[in-house]
Amino acid sequence: MGRLLFTAILSFTVAGTIAGDQPVEPGELPTVLVSRQLRELQKIAVGDVVLLSSDPSGADPRRFRVAGEYEPTPDPMRLGLARHEVRLHLPDVIGMTTNPSDPLRLESVDAVNVGLGAGVDPDAFARDISRRLPGTVVQPTAGDNGRAAPFVVLERFHLAIAVVTVIASSIFLLALMLMLVDERRATVGILRLIGFGRRRILLHVLAEGLVIAAAGAAFGLALSAGLEDLINRFFQWRYDTALVFVHITPAIALQSVLISVPLGMLATLVSSSTLLGRDVLSLLRR
Repeated sequence: MGRLLFTAILSFTVAGTIAGDQPVEPGELPTVLVSRQLRELQKIAVGDVVLLSSDPSGADPRRFRVAGEYEPTPDPMRLGLARHEVRLHLPDVIGMTTNPSDPLRLESVDAVNVGLGAGVDPDAFARDISRRLPGTVVQPTAGDNGRAAPFVVLERFHLAIAVVTVIASSIFLLALMLMLVDERRATVGILRLIGFGRRRILLHVLAEGLVIAAAGAAFGLALSAGLEDLINRFFQWRYDTALVFVHITPAIALQSVLISVPLGMLATLVSSSTLLGRDVLSLLRR
């Protein structure tokens, strides 16, 4: 027996399954959809009849025919949890969960989702509803106010890691460029002797830095795009989910280029300025 969830609020128990080719009582049975994980676990096929009960003990089950399967909506908050779920028609849910002794069981609701049109102020709408229906709690589900606190903390943590990584890599790049420039000291001295000015040499160095930085950014983007599918497939297999873990968008690629290319050129400029400021004889070690 396994647990079934409906809209992450209601739970049902699989009381059993009946093969689709076995006879059932006359009349059209209500249909349900089962999650892919539940179908694979219980070996359920489309057309089978399943017994569902709202009682954890499986008492008083009702029969439903499986109309198909679905992939549960990926939810990072439920990563790693088995999604053994079913989707029922609303009248069937009400019939299985309401209290028969309550005369308003078919007229009561706990929550209502409202979609606002373009240009409607959510705060003004919330104030208007609270004034018209005292005691009603109005809470946004979209935007920064509706984001879960763990994801806000996680986003800030990723931002902090990104800042530290960029700073550390920039320092390493600057040290590497200083070593490379020092090795070309004799070449720069010869160029100065044959009449090349500091400005012309500096422009050449900047152009070289631009090409190297652009090539490095292109290689990084190509590597990320190549590993994107592999990373997603591995973690989707590991956690049995359709959640996308890595997605390289054009905005992310553009942001990476706008950060990496100027930093590469800046490192080239800083490392070359110390060399171009010397006189010709010191460059040639004379």
